[in-house]
Amino acid sequence: MACMKLGSKTDAFQRQGQAWFCTTGLPSDVVVEVGDMTFHLHKFPLLSRSGVLERLIAKKSKGEEGCVINLPDIPGGTKTFELVAKFCYGVKLELTASNIVYLRCAAEHLEMTEEYGEGNLIAQAEVFLNQVVLRNWKDSLKALQTCEDVLPQAEDLHIVKRCIESLAVKACTDPNLFGWPMMEHGGPMQSPGGTVLWNGISTGARPRNSSSDWWYEDVSTLSLPLYKRLISVMESRGIRQETIAGSLTLYGKRYLPGLNRRQGVSESSTCLAPVPLESPPSEEDQKVLLEEIDRLLPMQKGLTSTKFLFGLLRTALILRASPSCISNLENRIGMQLDQATLEDLLMPNFSYSMETLYNVDCVHRILEHFLAMDQATGGASPCSDEGQLIGSPSLTPITMVAKLIDGYLAEVAPDINLKPPKFQSLAAAVPEYARPLDDGLYRAIDIYLKVLLQICLVIRSGSCIDLDLLCGAYKL
Repeated sequence: MACMKLGSKTDAFQRQGQAWFCTTGLPSDVVVEVGDMTFHLHKFPLLSRSGVLERLIAKKSKGEEGCVINLPDIPGGTKTFELVAKFCYGVKLELTASNIVYLRCAAEHLEMTEEYGEGNLIAQAEVFLNQVVLRNWKDSLKALQTCEDVLPQAEDLHIVKRCIESLAVKACTDPNLFGWPMMEHGGPMQSPGGTVLWNGISTGARPRNSSSDWWYEDVSTLSLPLYKRLISVMESRGIRQETIAGSLTLYGKRYLPGLNRRQGVSESSTCLAPVPLESPPSEEDQKVLLEEIDRLLPMQKGLTSTKFLFGLLRTALILRASPSCISNLENRIGMQLDQATLEDLLMPNFSYSMETLYNVDCVHRILEHFLAMDQATGGASPCSDEGQLIGSPSLTPITMVAKLIDGYLAEVAPDINLKPPKFQSLAAAVPEYARPLDDGLYRAIDIYLKVLLQICLVIRSGSCIDLDLLCGAYKL
């Protein structure tokens, strides 16, 4: 992490319990209270740097033996004021990406302008922020993260905006063009320990992946409001939609535990696997996040994996997300249903009522979305003049979906709560021309009829279902 050294004097501050003392040899003539900490300091170094402290000291000194100043609202609290006090005394300190936002906000709060001394803290902080922090990816990210603790002040000083703009520019730029060490065509030179070498010297840094997803994991550490703003600025700068979708996928996997429960081995072993959290967000926070991800995801086929979309939908149903969110997710899946697997479709029914084991209604709606889109985009026509499907039936999306639905019907057929109208409606929703072979459908019907026959035998009544009607519906 980059740093900027200020001051030249040796540290003359000592802590004793909840109090700091400046051991310059002169007795303290002002006490500054910040939170539960007291600072026993001297008036002149403080009032010569801060307009606020100058006025407070002047006010408190009139007619009083002791001068006690309380600063309850200083940004960054006691740790930041400790650094401010050291700056006033000219004691050595370091500006870093971890403390620069607190110091900049505290300096503004205390009016540490050039009027009260050349090279005052506001000016020094601005130089470090603009010329060092905002030119580096990691430092910009760290500074933005610390803005959370002093958000109102950081917003007023446009620090949040500047950090977000810095990150957006870098994410939209080839990573080889900023930061150091620069990447060579064959990758950076590395030490035996795997760290990057700069002019033959180990920097301690690991080689950076130069692919477009190199920043995903870093920005996933941001809070949702800041992450949304960053994504919005990236979009305004023309970053590719698939890149945005990839970042949203990782962000969702990081904070929605339900998305990782059915993740495949091959997917979880990638470098973009989510980082486990010590304590997952509350269900309400997860619901808000899921609905925001749905709003942010581009409505475009193929940008997001179908498995991830099914994971979002499954989680949305569990968390009782808004109807519009669930409908949007069903629509997104419907656009690329031909890329789904049977495992994806087998979503449990999370209703408390006596419903089917699997959410058949949801699958039916997804299928309708797919069929509507397929028809709107001019999918496979029913038949050519020779009675054959145009193109290769085994490769058309609608044929793949027909096969998928037939397999799904076979899986849900043993469910005794699956009513004949619902089974028939889903089976009949697939156009006849989409099935070059009816073997899958016949197998599903066979399984379903056997279950119905068993039920009829148990209750010893043939009136439980009109089997002739069902068989006739499928032309058996």
